[in-house]
Amino acid sequence: MDAQGRGRVEDIDPADQWVLNPETGEYELRLAPSAPQSRVPGQRGAGGTGRASRRRGAPASASTSAPAPEREVPPPRRRRTSPEEPPPGRRGRRRPAKKSKGKKILLWTGGTMALVVLAAGTAGYLYLQHLNDNIESLPDDGAGTGGFQKDQAINILLIGTDKRTGSGNEGYGDNGSAGHADTTILLHVSKDRSNATALSIPRDLIVDIPDCPTTQEDGSTKVIPGSTGVRFNQSLGQSGRTPSCTMRTVTELTGVRPDNFMVADFNAVKTLTSAVGGVEVCLAKDINDPDSHLNLPAGKHTIEGEDALAFVRTRHSVGFGGDLSRIEIQQQFLSSLMRKLKSNDTLTSPSKMVKLAEAGTKALTVDSTLDDIGKLKDLGLELGKLNTKNLSFVTVPVRDNPAEKVKATVVLQEEPARQVFDMIKEDVSFTEVKKKESEEEKKEKAAVAARLEGEKSDPSEVRVRVLNGGAPDGSAQRELLYLQNEAGVTKSENAGDADAEVARTTLEYAPDQADQARALAEILGLSGAAMKPGESVTNAQGLPTMTLTLGKDFKGPGVKLDAASAEAPEEARKSTADKVECAK
Repeated sequence: MDAQGRGRVEDIDPADQWVLNPETGEYELRLAPSAPQSRVPGQRGAGGTGRASRRRGAPASASTSAPAPEREVPPPRRRRTSPEEPPPGRRGRRRPAKKSKGKKILLWTGGTMALVVLAAGTAGYLYLQHLNDNIESLPDDGAGTGGFQKDQAINILLIGTDKRTGSGNEGYGDNGSAGHADTTILLHVSKDRSNATALSIPRDLIVDIPDCPTTQEDGSTKVIPGSTGVRFNQSLGQSGRTPSCTMRTVTELTGVRPDNFMVADFNAVKTLTSAVGGVEVCLAKDINDPDSHLNLPAGKHTIEGEDALAFVRTRHSVGFGGDLSRIEIQQQFLSSLMRKLKSNDTLTSPSKMVKLAEAGTKALTVDSTLDDIGKLKDLGLELGKLNTKNLSFVTVPVRDNPAEKVKATVVLQEEPARQVFDMIKEDVSFTEVKKKESEEEKKEKAAVAARLEGEKSDPSEVRVRVLNGGAPDGSAQRELLYLQNEAGVTKSENAGDADAEVARTTLEYAPDQADQARALAEILGLSGAAMKPGESVTNAQGLPTMTLTLGKDFKGPGVKLDAASAEAPEEARKSTADKVECAK
């Protein structure tokens, strides 16, 4: 994607050019006395190019249509000679109140700004509302969910490509490459918007890339064959793969299906950091990296432009000198950028918001379900609810590839990685989130907690049947063997498959079985929420029996089941966006 080649209205910075037109009561973009004007949020003048002209497969002539007639620029306002007489040619209506109009525009622009996620030498993601023409889109080829929903958890796949596009980027790496998924972050936003997790996926992680149905430039669909045991970064650019293939690879890896994707190039880092006036970073030591072009002494620095790009691309001079070390420095950078974007001096400055919109959308490619200014606005409003202290940056737990003598790639640490993926799937926060609860919620919470309080039966007295309600095949039998042979629950039986799949494991019991339920909950690690007071069933011997239904959260026999009480494993490197950490 050549960010420099996109259509522009004028080669003029429009910041601080919004002027109130007293004739219409609207703010208009006044670029020059002869330039056409446009109203907020972005009617385009004669110099702009239509969004359709940049769609994949659109004819080149789409951008050469006749220009729209210019609108007459209102003459300079003349001072009234008296309160009673309106000036000639003007209607005598009252001028709209500046304060209310300005406040309306400020809230509109500030509220629609989404969090920007930049990364690994490439990318920045900024969601603003009035530059539709700058946004390019690609099909998701059915790899996504069809788009985020306001009342559900949100999963956005943020991809930074190392394709060398745009002026000034020729000196970075392989200039002729089709690009890779050089940096990939799965941004998960909780259903209640109280927290979010940005999961970094190492580019050198060995994965299986599935077959990818992919829309071609002529509109036809071609299935690009998958690959087994290759680097994750090959899921984009290589063999004609598009971001939709990266989406499928992430789903295959994590079990989380992204709602949307966003892709950006090198210029996003440079232009966005300049638009906000620089981002503060910290180095624990002097760094002079000829590969990334970063040359800074130890200490705190405010960087932008080329220095910002060099900072997020450096890896040989930090940590162990590999991609995992670079991920850590990127996460520090992103945290600082988040804080800057959500600071008052950014959110309360309409001129900065205009600059950010110009910078962000010129380097941004989205899936076709997001190629709509209303959707971007809605996404921005949802993301804007986040508090930086509850935004966690987490890296997929990995280890050096044991098959290599010279370590160049990494593989999953299976158990901790699955725990991280399950926490995201189950919408579990990686930080402690304090919420204000209503009296009704407090009572419900207390009632749920009370289910675990009281006497517990001896395991030998617990009678339970085990159903498989979505766990892997054979899970009910494996759990039964664990209960009988290791947990002492000898009065247990395998009851086969449940009538329907469930996301979470549950234990249903009658009131007079509460002591048995508490004993089993302690063995399995069930929360009060997983315990369902109800009715018992009768087993083959005619005895009342509880029902344990293993859900999709089942991790294996003997493994604690309650993801809601889980903590991020030590193997998952974690930080939060509210803390300043110096790169070592």
